[in-house]
Amino acid sequence: MNKDLKQLLNTKVDFYNQPSFIKDDPICIPHLFTKQQDVEIAGFFAAIFAWGNRTTIINKTRELMQLMNMQPHQFCLNHTSAALKKLSGFKHRTFTADDLYYFIEFFHQHYNKHESLETAFFPTKGMTVEQGLNQFKNYFFSFEHLKRTEKHVSAPMQKSTCKRLNMYLRWMVRDDKKGVDFGIWKNISPADLICPVDVHVSRIARQYGLLHRKQDDWEAALELTANLRNLDKNDPVKYDFALFGTGVMEHKL
Repeated sequence: MNKDLKQLLNTKVDFYNQPSFIKDDPICIPHLFTKQQDVEIAGFFAAIFAWGNRTTIINKTRELMQLMNMQPHQFCLNHTSAALKKLSGFKHRTFTADDLYYFIEFFHQHYNKHESLETAFFPTKGMTVEQGLNQFKNYFFSFEHLKRTEKHVSAPMQKSTCKRLNMYLRWMVRDDKKGVDFGIWKNISPADLICPVDVHVSRIARQYGLLHRKQDDWEAALELTANLRNLDKNDPVKYDFALFGTGVMEHKL
């Protein structure tokens, strides 16, 4: 791997991977909370809503947290029918109140039996991200639900890049003490994470020769991550900061 490229990307990681990155990124929403379960739920919604304009993503997720009285864990566990009715007008792009009701029901069921959302993805240590994401989708939709809601949670078995959930896993798993990612999940190592791939990341990755696959799909995410492991085998997904940051900043020029 080209040493100049590694040095360039490491410089970009250092530039973007710092607290100043938080305020303009959806990760600012879980940073509003300190209780682990609140961080997990707020982060999950922020990640699921993360397509389109980042300001809109942040505003809509904050709106939802306010509708949950800024206590998403307590709300999901103990909501009343009257509290649910207040959510009836909520909508973010194609995500409607019907989808929201199911997400809340899932959290209600899960957190009644588990302390952390980590066990929904990785019930045991040693699982790969691919196994974890597939297992999560099956588990997430194991309760009665509308078929339409399934489109909001992707999985490798559908060949999706799973950008939003890989981003969420980055938030929960990476623990580099830089203040951006939370590092609160321990059943999987940062070394095993898969890089989130969206249009910004894939465009810059191809420019740098880190991605050759033409389609943006699960195989592309695996290829990119394999190449990033050649740069840092212990923390390949730190380069998400460099690729995404460069892609977004260039797009604004």
